[in-house]
Amino acid sequence: MYSEHTEEQIKKEMLDSIATEINKNEGSLVYDAISPAAIKFAEAYIDLGYVADKLDIENLEGEELAAFAYQRTGLTRKPATKSSTTVTITGREGAVIRTGDLVASDTVVFVAQENKAIGTSGQMQVLVECEQAGSVGNVPARAIKYFPVSIPGLISVTNPEPVTNGYDAESDKSLLERYYERIRTPATSGNRYHYLNWAKEVTGVGDARVIPLWAGDNTVKVVIIDSNKQPTGPELVAAVQEHIDPGTTGAGDGVAPIGAFCTVASATGVDINVTAKVTRDASHTLGQVKASIEDSIAEYLKSIAFVEDTVSYARIGALILDSDGVIDYQNLSVNGLTANIAIADDEVAVLGEVVISE
Repeated sequence: MYSEHTEEQIKKEMLDSIATEINKNEGSLVYDAISPAAIKFAEAYIDLGYVADKLDIENLEGEELAAFAYQRTGLTRKPATKSSTTVTITGREGAVIRTGDLVASDTVVFVAQENKAIGTSGQMQVLVECEQAGSVGNVPARAIKYFPVSIPGLISVTNPEPVTNGYDAESDKSLLERYYERIRTPATSGNRYHYLNWAKEVTGVGDARVIPLWAGDNTVKVVIIDSNKQPTGPELVAAVQEHIDPGTTGAGDGVAPIGAFCTVASATGVDINVTAKVTRDASHTLGQVKASIEDSIAEYLKSIAFVEDTVSYARIGALILDSDGVIDYQNLSVNGLTANIAIADDEVAVLGEVVISE
């Protein structure tokens, strides 16, 4: 819009407005007098262009994007959350762990959230929370195995289940999608879009589907996936249920209107198992090729979660071919088939077993 207002163009326009009988050649008094002004005007137009760009939400990021979305819709960026889990600690009877004591995996530290003592069984279960917020605290089962600071009488620690409830702060892309969703699909009087917006307001929810009248009149089912585009844990389901309709009573104790009975559930994960033979280049090991293929397919499945109802056999083939180190492939099967995999409304595709051979 303002890019044509260069220093030279502004200078030319200023010189053209001066009477012809006056000397305007380079080096003249008039020419030298207007040159500094032309420079400043050009800088001002650059600043105006920068300001004009800020009026388009597509040009914003970070705090500017968050402020724009909040001022116009009331949406706020969902913050990062700290993952938590219950660990099993073994040790001498009577040994104590206190709130604030530490356990750790190879990469992150978790903080005990309660005081407990080991009984006659020689074990105790303790709630711990990751020191850092975000998905960094999501670790596999049995990854927590250290005491960063030794605690008298405690021998070992482990997490029997994987940790999955740590969520990164909402990305600019996700916030922008929610912004457009809010302004393009008006939510009013408890309509379908209202339930969608209510579910996605809860930190950790990546997307939702609304099934009206799923169990008769005045019933609504909301199926959710987490921000990692995976099936959710019971804690997140409970949080969304509490937000919309606590206890599915229809009493209006949540954001849903009186008389609307809402049930929140996690999507069911559908494992996508892939088998293929590849021809690889000599610069990559088979392990590297497999890792690249797994990453590509996992990202593809995230991109279609609650967006498409089919996992494309052809897309998976193309992803394998585009993976690092792959020259060609053959004998591709997806869930034992050479066809697309259908995904129901209450399901989400997740990466299962990937078997790559030569």
